[in-house]
Amino acid sequence: MRNADVIYADTFQSYHIPPEKQEERMNALLPFQVNSEMMALASKGAIFMHCLPAERGVEVSAEVIDGPQSVVFDQAENRLHAQKALMSYLLKSQ
Repeated sequence: MRNADVIYADTFQSYHIPPEKQEERMNALLPFQVNSEMMALASKGAIFMHCLPAERGVEVSAEVIDGPQSVVFDQAENRLHAQKALMSYLLKSQ
């Protein structure tokens, strides 16, 4: 993460992970949580992105996802417009 311009995270848990494996996965991934200490390693103007939904306190700390470097809600809005454009394009081509 040192000198990175963008920090991108994803959820630690997915629907396909069996319940008996979730704790093991959480223990393995928790040291990689994006938090203030990790963001401090990035470049001064670094931004934080996440594909959402995010679980505060798990893959990302609340102070990062809700902080000034976070662009997760702008990112989600842009994804919405991109998906709408794709749907419009596909419907027009029929």
